[in-house]
Amino acid sequence: MARLLEGRPIADRILTSIAAEVAKLKSQPVLASIMVGDNPASQAYVKSQKKLAQQLGIDYQFYNLEPQISQPALVDFIQRLNADEKVNGIIVQLPLPLGIDGRRISQCIAYNKDVEGMHPINIGRILFGDTDIVPCTPAAVMELLKETQLNLNGKEVVVVGHSEIVGKPLALLLLKEFATVTVCHIGTSQAGMLEKHVREAEILVVAVGRPALIKGSWIKEDAVVIDVGINRIEGMIVGDVEFEEAQKRASFITPVPGGVGPLTVTMLMRNLLQAVKLQS
Repeated sequence: MARLLEGRPIADRILTSIAAEVAKLKSQPVLASIMVGDNPASQAYVKSQKKLAQQLGIDYQFYNLEPQISQPALVDFIQRLNADEKVNGIIVQLPLPLGIDGRRISQCIAYNKDVEGMHPINIGRILFGDTDIVPCTPAAVMELLKETQLNLNGKEVVVVGHSEIVGKPLALLLLKEFATVTVCHIGTSQAGMLEKHVREAEILVVAVGRPALIKGSWIKEDAVVIDVGINRIEGMIVGDVEFEEAQKRASFITPVPGGVGPLTVTMLMRNLLQAVKLQS
């Protein structure tokens, strides 16, 4: 039976360290959060950000913009925050309304204020081993893997999902640790090869958003399973992996909810602290 890899205890340890560093700063860090419209998922994430920022002594400045705002007007708003020396970090909540290019918006945030780690410069730096500011979910996955105390060198790691926000940057972080990384995606599934790759994984990370995509019977004995998926079914939240069966075979497995989630907003705050250091 697999040991549960719970995110909350790890997050609490990291937050204690962040709070101590924030207390030593000459001025209070400022995190500017922008939400366009009133998406319920974004509202929940904003609430957790604000609560955590207050606990850490961070000034959380929230801007709720009208859903009708144009892309040029949103870019102009972000540029003003870029120019404000008092603002240390900027995050734009997703999803954005139709007609606004989320990729373009990520690119217009100053790279040293980009607390989500999605600016092309920050993604590019990962390629060269610089991990000052890293996308939050991949950073959370790496912290969970660190908790297992496994040496990643040479391990067969399979990442299912190749999104820009999770799969691709995570693959780069794993390569930095000399893991042998296979990235699976829709093409892998269409070729009928997904099960084959999953069965070979010593470490499996799944970030697709499809409930029960990965069958528990596919899990290699004693594998580590990190389930990033968040799916709502009949009032319940489940991951992308068949949890009960996978738990019987794995050595470590993340619960959903309670695994990656608690660490994601923690990584956001850690990125803010790194942004403060870069700016100084």
